[in-house]
Amino acid sequence: MSGFSDMRARAYRLLDNILPFWQALRDEEFGGYYGFMDLDLNLDKKADKGCILNSRILWFFSEAAMLLRQDSLLNDARRAYKFLAERCIDKDHGGVFWSVTYDGLPADTTKHTYNQAFAVYALSAYYEASGNRDALKLAGSMFDLIEDKCRDEGGYLEAFDRAFTPADNDKLSENGVMAGRTMNTLLHLFEAYSGLYRATKSPAAAEAMRRVLDTFESKIYNPMLGRQEVFFDLEWNSIIDLTSYGHDIESSWLVEWGCEMLGDGALLDRIRAICRTLAGAVYGRAFREGSLRNECVRGEEDERRVWWVQAEAVVGFLNAGMTGPAEEILTFIEKKIIDKRPGSEWLSEVYPDGSHTENRKPIVEQWKCPYHNGRMCLEILRRIK
Repeated sequence: MSGFSDMRARAYRLLDNILPFWQALRDEEFGGYYGFMDLDLNLDKKADKGCILNSRILWFFSEAAMLLRQDSLLNDARRAYKFLAERCIDKDHGGVFWSVTYDGLPADTTKHTYNQAFAVYALSAYYEASGNRDALKLAGSMFDLIEDKCRDEGGYLEAFDRAFTPADNDKLSENGVMAGRTMNTLLHLFEAYSGLYRATKSPAAAEAMRRVLDTFESKIYNPMLGRQEVFFDLEWNSIIDLTSYGHDIESSWLVEWGCEMLGDGALLDRIRAICRTLAGAVYGRAFREGSLRNECVRGEEDERRVWWVQAEAVVGFLNAGMTGPAEEILTFIEKKIIDKRPGSEWLSEVYPDGSHTENRKPIVEQWKCPYHNGRMCLEILRRIK
């Protein structure tokens, strides 16, 4: 290993790959950023553009502009903001579409709480980076929409049609179940509300954050197993035996980050204890061969090494003071996840030896973005001085 103090230099080197890759995906004709590049590096300029992808690009360039103090990055964020505001927002029914066509027309008009949350997160960061009051106003209106349209008496619902009538949650369900509620949506809703609170100190955002933290403590975290449950029915009954190592290690730092903002020492002590338990359990169960397993489904371990899981593990272990595993995973990323071909970025998933999986996941698609890996680099720079 190269030494803990060298992680800053390594993060800068990684950004020297991530930033220009995504800048090169600017769509100069129709706006925003191109939505698909396959594993063979074929760019499809007419592929649909995922609105989650666009929001995450907006968030990343906004955060990078603030930390690195580069005006060019703010211009990149401005491009994503313009596309989000003009093309991804439903002017008739409100909310963010799931996807739009390459030229900015509605494609998949599903409204998903997860997607609305990322718009709030991205718009809040862009406001902080740019001072754009219209972005702040839009973030506030999206927060109000989530609270009005996406909640019921039991918590937050998942999926809706264009007019916000509840629909099946096929987009965030997997492993043969159809979830009424998910840990994943709630995690990123909390993240979004934390970003809004950081930007505004909104009492309404703080109240919503506390409500989500209560659900995290009482329904999502399983103290008997030291993990989060993942998929639930509408009554918060877990519906599958699944440990998501990536989400557990991501939550272990992200939930603590948001909770710290609230200034409630007793609450933070309880949440931090849970987060440290999650990080320790992930290390014990999933850290193998200098990297992190993907998940465990019904007792069967998934040995794939997924790009975003490795990125979140670096931050999660750093947050828990486990610098050795963090550095080992960073080395794994450098050797086996980063695609060395010119014009590429990170591979989506590999086996522990670095070979491609049979899935041939693309380099760019609606979920493959600069959010997890870019954020890892920014968090290293924030945490290591």
